[in-house]
Amino acid sequence: MERHRTRRQAYGALLALTTACTLLLTGCGADENHTSDGPNHSLGLPAPAPSRLPDDDSGRLSTFALDVDTASYGYARRTLADGGRPDPSTIRPEEFVNSFRQDYRTPEGNGFTVTVDGARTDRPNWSLVRVGLATRPADDTDERPPAALTFVVDVSGSMDEPGRLDLAKKSLDTMTDRLRDDDSVAIVTFSEHARTVLPMTRLGGHRAEIHDAVDGLRALSSTNLGAGVETGYATAVRGLRGDATNRVVLISDALANDGETDPNAILGRIDGDRRAYGITLFGVGVGRDYGDALMERLADQGDGHTVYVSDTATANDVFCRQLPRNIDLVARDAKAQVAFDPHTVAESHLIGYRDRRVADEDFRDDHVDGGEVGPGHTVTALYAVRTNPGTDGHLATATVRWLDPATRTPHENTGSMETDALHPSVWTASPRFQVTAVAAYFADALTGGEYDIPGSVSPSRLRARAATLAETTEDKDVADLARAIQEAS
Repeated sequence: MERHRTRRQAYGALLALTTACTLLLTGCGADENHTSDGPNHSLGLPAPAPSRLPDDDSGRLSTFALDVDTASYGYARRTLADGGRPDPSTIRPEEFVNSFRQDYRTPEGNGFTVTVDGARTDRPNWSLVRVGLATRPADDTDERPPAALTFVVDVSGSMDEPGRLDLAKKSLDTMTDRLRDDDSVAIVTFSEHARTVLPMTRLGGHRAEIHDAVDGLRALSSTNLGAGVETGYATAVRGLRGDATNRVVLISDALANDGETDPNAILGRIDGDRRAYGITLFGVGVGRDYGDALMERLADQGDGHTVYVSDTATANDVFCRQLPRNIDLVARDAKAQVAFDPHTVAESHLIGYRDRRVADEDFRDDHVDGGEVGPGHTVTALYAVRTNPGTDGHLATATVRWLDPATRTPHENTGSMETDALHPSVWTASPRFQVTAVAAYFADALTGGEYDIPGSVSPSRLRARAATLAETTEDKDVADLARAIQEAS
């Protein structure tokens, strides 16, 4: 059964940045952990007319598939650093939020912990409620299964631009030196046609052969991405290792202009192999011009996730830290369901996750796709919640359900919070909660307030808060966020 989704609405072309200091930016936040095993305006963009959000959760339940994508934030940062303005249709606030470290307690074994906390905003009766899910980090003593990685590399003409194919080649060379001897690599390239340039090859004793294959990659002509994915999966199946975790890694600017370009049709061609062998798709986006929507839909529907790489530092992080971490899985088809108490909650809406919504009745239907999550991941969901004045008591319960990757046995865990656990203000909550709020408000600002996050803060205050949080957390990623807000303003 296909996951129930809502199609993200397309918004206009790039919008010009006007005088940001004269407009309000959205603002709000939350805090105070409880764990158990006014209209928004943009950074210079015109404010939308008040309206009911199309993704409002009118009932007491909200259900979504877990998502650890971060490509939307990485691409927005690249665009801003280049002096451009990200198209609002590429902004997904959940990917901004999930780009930062969190302070959630982690489980001792497999599975998830569930953290539910929140804080009040300056809009009367409105709060931000954060649902945080965390898996146990892998450590150096953990024995992961071998990896069988099929790299599908875009060698079309557009990949000849600096920061695309050259960056991919450097990353693959570095990763080849760091993978284990019992890991395996295959390489498929595609431009007008697709071909396997290296069949599945063990690293031990063959690193020079793999380096030669990488070094021989050259940009050619048009972009037949569909043929590349299809050939990649066929190569992965031919080289399938029963003792290994099998992955297809697509490296592309996703500017498909030849052959099949519809993600549903592309995935339809490889759906049998994907389901029969559990081969998931990890998308790595590159390039100043980037087909964000295509890559995101491919990864979502291919039971994987996406990242965006803009420079050598982020490429090394993706290929040498994130990819090895994602080789192993701790959860398949993971979903979350949040139940709000109608006594205390008048209305709520999930901020983002528009392409990951699941019908409430399908939460425990394990034939409905969820998300795949590896060790050391956190997943954060933010809700805008309006409480009933004068009420107190139970606010919300969050439940995560997932399947064991090996046995497909279902497991669940829950967390909850009461109204008296709401922190009085977003901006006096824990530093990590404040980072979450700043990231969400920034994403909302870049869309012109599309996500209707309650509260308001000026652009200069948002920049100042991010800069202060960078000092407080001593986190380079938060400093980069402050820089991105400055560039947007």
